[in-house]
Amino acid sequence: MGSIVRQRSHRHTLPISKHYNTQSAERGHTSTEITVVSSNMASLGRRRGVPVSRERGVMAASDCYIVHEIYNGENAQDQFEYELEQALEAQYKYIVIEPTRIGDETARWITVGNCLHKTAVLSGAACLLTPLSLPVEYSRYVALPAGALSVACSTLYGISWQFDPCCKYQVEYDSQKLSRLPLHTLTSSAPVVLVRRDDIHRKRLHNTIALAALAYCVKKIYELYAV
Repeated sequence: MGSIVRQRSHRHTLPISKHYNTQSAERGHTSTEITVVSSNMASLGRRRGVPVSRERGVMAASDCYIVHEIYNGENAQDQFEYELEQALEAQYKYIVIEPTRIGDETARWITVGNCLHKTAVLSGAACLLTPLSLPVEYSRYVALPAGALSVACSTLYGISWQFDPCCKYQVEYDSQKLSRLPLHTLTSSAPVVLVRRDDIHRKRLHNTIALAALAYCVKKIYELYAV
């Protein structure tokens, strides 16, 4: 009787162990398929241009564009200007201009825009503060010309510089920040380096002061000629 029970238990145990072995083999096969599918999906994403985390970090680090001074024919200056325009529209953080001519022209253009901005702010402030410090009969001789100058500079800046992508940049002179850029690879000894900065606040500043100066000038002229 005991031998019969042992034979029956042995018969029942055999299929169960086979069933467990079959399940573990299927799980191993399934995990292998998942690994293969995931690797295929990752390679497919790379082929389609989908950035992986490691590749995304490399692409995000490219925030500096260099306009190299390489003369390939007679239209080299046009090529330099085209590269600079493309870099400005691409909104790079830093733009290094190696050609001397286009670099000096860009730096002068930015300097003129800064001069118009500062003139609009200072002359507008003088227009608004002069009536508080001078007598009424003398203040208009200073306030009105200063207000007109502020409005003129602000209008000229809005027409010529406001929609120019170059107004978003300033010339970088900080040696500590310049040392982080790959300037050692350049052939020019004095390249012009542009850094992108937000100019929304400076536009709001000189536009607000110019509008206030314009309102004061209109009011003062009305008072002078209405009486």
